[in-house]
Amino acid sequence: MATYKIGEVAALLGISVDSVRRLADSGRLATVRTSGGQRVVEGRQLARFMAASPEQKPETTVGRSARNHFPGIVTRVVKDRVAAQVEIQAGPHRLVALITREAADELALAPGVRAVAVVKATNVIVELPRR
Repeated sequence: MATYKIGEVAALLGISVDSVRRLADSGRLATVRTSGGQRVVEGRQLARFMAASPEQKPETTVGRSARNHFPGIVTRVVKDRVAAQVEIQAGPHRLVALITREAADELALAPGVRAVAVVKATNVIVELPRR
């Protein structure tokens, strides 16, 4: 099972380390102690937290030209004999990918695993919100 250090959780949520500690201290985000006493968050717990908290700030980056990379964690994987549906929560964004089952198995994708959704679209639609 994947576990994440407090700093890694902060980076995934796009918040400060102190904010993650406050979430843990308040009981809103469960942590466990390693044998060395360090607090970590289990991947499945983080996946549930992120999926239930889409209002979290997205990861922000300065100086990246490729705007189609969405780092996050896997929140759900549904496999059949040939294909797999993989859901990734990346900040407030929920991305769903359809990939081969073989690829999902090779990558060992499961809830709580850190992943990056890379989107390449040949057709992009731009809409304006109502005022």
